[in-house]
Amino acid sequence: QVQLLESGGESVQAGDSLSLSCLASGRTYGMGWFRRAPGQEREFVAGINYLGSETLYADSVKGRFTISRDNTKNMLYLQTNRLKPEDTAVYYCAARRPLGATMRDGDYDYWGQGTQVTVSE
Repeated sequence: QVQLLESGGESVQAGDSLSLSCLASGRTYGMGWFRRAPGQEREFVAGINYLGSETLYADSVKGRFTISRDNTKNMLYLQTNRLKPEDTAVYYCAARRPLGATMRDGDYDYWGQGTQVTVSE
């Protein structure tokens, strides 16, 4: 069983940047970030394969967010730039046993509790 712990969520102004982190309790393979805005379904944000050689992004964050990982520290990161009010959500870290990245939340085996990001005008 792998436990995931997110951190870095804050209340910020539009245009600001935040760096989200996720610490895994053990070795993980494919990983991703998802988010859930109030009253909405959870949605994919970004994904990365085990080697960090393949990344996937939702169209809504492409060019603004960057996913990365450090396997030596069991850490996953999400650098968020030029934040918009519509980025307001609880951000979740997810991990899967297969090596590859995927956009489907059903493909992930482990989930963190989430970290709140609030972006105001």
